[in-house]
Amino acid sequence: MLSEFEKKVACFVEQHELFGSAQKVILSVSGGADSTALLYAMQALKAERLLGAEVLCAHINHQLRAAEADLDETFVLSRAALLNLASAVKHVDVRGFARQNKLSIETAGRELRIRTLAEIARANHAELIATAHHKNDNAETVLHRLARGTGFRGLGGIWPARVFADGVTFIRPLLSVTRDEILGYLQERNLQWRRDHTNTDCTYRRNYIRHRLLPALQRDCTGSVVEQLSELARRARGVQDLVSRRVDHLWPDLADCRGEHITLDSTAFRAQPHPVQVELVRRSLTCIGCGERGLTLRHYDRILSLAQPDGTGNRTELPGGFVVEREHGNLTFARSEKAILCTEPVRLNIPGRTSFGQCTAEAKILESGDIDLDEFISCKTDHVERFDSEKLRLPLTVRSRQAGDRFVPLGLASEKKLGKFLTAQYVPHRIRTRVLVVRDMEKIIWVWPVRISERAKVSPQTRRVLQLRITDIDDETRIAQPLTKFD
Repeated sequence: MLSEFEKKVACFVEQHELFGSAQKVILSVSGGADSTALLYAMQALKAERLLGAEVLCAHINHQLRAAEADLDETFVLSRAALLNLASAVKHVDVRGFARQNKLSIETAGRELRIRTLAEIARANHAELIATAHHKNDNAETVLHRLARGTGFRGLGGIWPARVFADGVTFIRPLLSVTRDEILGYLQERNLQWRRDHTNTDCTYRRNYIRHRLLPALQRDCTGSVVEQLSELARRARGVQDLVSRRVDHLWPDLADCRGEHITLDSTAFRAQPHPVQVELVRRSLTCIGCGERGLTLRHYDRILSLAQPDGTGNRTELPGGFVVEREHGNLTFARSEKAILCTEPVRLNIPGRTSFGQCTAEAKILESGDIDLDEFISCKTDHVERFDSEKLRLPLTVRSRQAGDRFVPLGLASEKKLGKFLTAQYVPHRIRTRVLVVRDMEKIIWVWPVRISERAKVSPQTRRVLQLRITDIDDETRIAQPLTKFD
């Protein structure tokens, strides 16, 4: 028979359909009070057949507290054995990871924990990972985000379920109970747990909120601050659900995608309410792989400003090597692409293969009897261009663009300055930094990857064709790829 605590947890699990049809669930158990309560509550639900999935107990040893961390590990393994549960243990180097990636110990621990739990889930073919977050954790999260600046999604605090990585879903079955209820449950069942002395160290921001800020707020408030903040989070999640459904409806027609490059139609974007605009931006950033933890309200304000016709600037850099630009009046989200440095001309092997920097050039000579000229003239292939060999004065060289470069763009009759041509064609900044110039002894024949020269094009009279392909090892430039809908 379930206790009142277990009934409350079971009701929350059912209300949010946390387990669904999952066949296996990973329980993240540190050995502390919260995760110990999770372990025993889930076992109680399983005994009452309210949880049909197989349960595996996972413990992550952060190696931050020497012998105490090892005792935590031993404690968790012993409790899993008592409950006849399979278990998995992973050791992670939090300090080394934090130092290598210039992260705080808190952030490094969280990132490694999520990553390692996902690895355990995949290795064991588990669809769900259950963590022991509760109402107090939720209240602390809301306060933390308020201090940094946030919107409705951030005010939603900790969500009952969330997909973090590779389709693995994290669920929070204890989100309806408070820390005091958890301690009461453990005492009622005479259960032991491990205590982590670092949880009282207020140099950690989360501990400061827990031990100082929340109690200070409680002294000046009527009712429970934790309950009030949890209710605020619940209502904010409701608003966010409405906004997300609106974005789901708009996304197919408003957003275009090519690889890790998202473009939002600015006219349709500006017509949306502010919360919808914010969610469109967030979803675009997520789609190109930009994490949310390094972003603040200031970043979002800068991006939203770019969408306005009278906005200042035309690009903004984001943490992690991402950039948002205003192109043709639209918003474009992409990774910041590194400039290709090739200041000294490199002679191309014709025919043959030439490597320079991070790029490779492949050249072939094709005779008229071996090619379909109509197909060559009409067809455009990614990274490949064709030239009338008899219009070229070999050798060919390739280099980065330089001040004063001029050429005759395909389709035009007169020479243009390269810089002005790129501006007139609205070539985005991230592509301009990567432009290469291919030239023969007399003229520029190709501004890669933008356009070839009119003076080297293939025509019906062409007898020999030079086919030239230039690619970089990361294949980051996708300007020639067709635009497709992202859904």
